[in-house]
Amino acid sequence: MTLRTVIVDDEPLARDLLAALLANHEDIRVVAQCRDGEEAISCLQTNAVDLLLLDVQMPETGGFEVLERLGLQHLPPTVFVTAYHQHAVRAFDVHAIDYLTKPVTAERLALGLDRVREKIAARAALLTQEQFAAVLNGLRSNEQAKSYVLRILVKDGEKEILLPVERIDWIEASDYYCCLHSNERSYMLRETISDLSDRMDPEKFVRIHRSAIVNVDRVAGIYREGMGQGSIRLAGGQVLKMSKSGRERLLELGKI
Repeated sequence: MTLRTVIVDDEPLARDLLAALLANHEDIRVVAQCRDGEEAISCLQTNAVDLLLLDVQMPETGGFEVLERLGLQHLPPTVFVTAYHQHAVRAFDVHAIDYLTKPVTAERLALGLDRVREKIAARAALLTQEQFAAVLNGLRSNEQAKSYVLRILVKDGEKEILLPVERIDWIEASDYYCCLHSNERSYMLRETISDLSDRMDPEKFVRIHRSAIVNVDRVAGIYREGMGQGSIRLAGGQVLKMSKSGRERLLELGKI
């Protein structure tokens, strides 16, 4: 089987090195080299691709943003390539097959490609006629089986940290950003509240208002104010508005 492969990196030398190393593998065919995330998105939307080698940090649109905009279900098997070790945990959180650090060696790339082949072979072996029916049944209950984010990469001064979601008290919408409030600290995240809400466990994080998500374990009091609306007081003392639909979500969880 020939794996149609796309290389995405803003550095020409890095792209050339990967292409040269991949040329030593007969089952790999490089079908495109993209200079940035926007080119990668366009390429993946219009071409059948079996393997993606994706740089993490690129101008404008980085590797994780490519993933978020296309969605995991629309991505081929992905190997992240980057000069920065600190992104490894997040890479595996989004089910990357491997994580290569620059400069990439022939031996390390070969190991990564073996992992890709094993993953593809295992996936093909699962898709028997009987298991295909099981996959369909699993899709119907996808919400229950969905994997939710456990840590979120945020800026903390001059550095970046992985913030465990259980430490988040509540999340505040701010245009195309979110503000994560945690133990009297606040962290800005470039993501809409709707997109972030979809990635979080609805059993633990409830969107009580169009501009607020709360960690239900931090809720200290719930107050009803007419026609289903009201407010919530958190353990830290913050009082947040609660819409009628937000109250209904809490009711479904049995929290009120």
